[in-house]
Amino acid sequence: MKTSIAMSLDMHLLVYTAVICIVMWVPYILSAIRAFGLVRMVSYPRPDNAQLPQWAQRLNRAHHNLVENLAPFAILVIVAQMTGTANEMTALGARMFFYSRLGQIAFHTAGIPWGRTLFFAVGVTGMIIIFLQIMGY
Repeated sequence: MKTSIAMSLDMHLLVYTAVICIVMWVPYILSAIRAFGLVRMVSYPRPDNAQLPQWAQRLNRAHHNLVENLAPFAILVIVAQMTGTANEMTALGARMFFYSRLGQIAFHTAGIPWGRTLFFAVGVTGMIIIFLQIMGY
């Protein structure tokens, strides 16, 4: 028998963020295959990223940055869901994180330095909002 648990907006945005993280490496890998060849890429290479286009190098760094920030975001969203503290403010924080991540990925890949930094800061602020709600502030 299937049990239904309502997911908060926070949880939906966490899932969407995970999906973005899963698929955003595809353009980077396709670029690496084009630069180094399929055989080399499936042979556990250590390609020199300097040989890749600048956009692919930046996308790779944006992906690593998302991976680093996904775990704290996930922990905060899951704890808010489990403790019943998910509310309009945690949803706001999750929206700030999610949409700022989209902007950060786009600006980072495009090479727009101040924009990516601003979007990153907005995402961190979103996580702080969720944290404050969990802690009861």
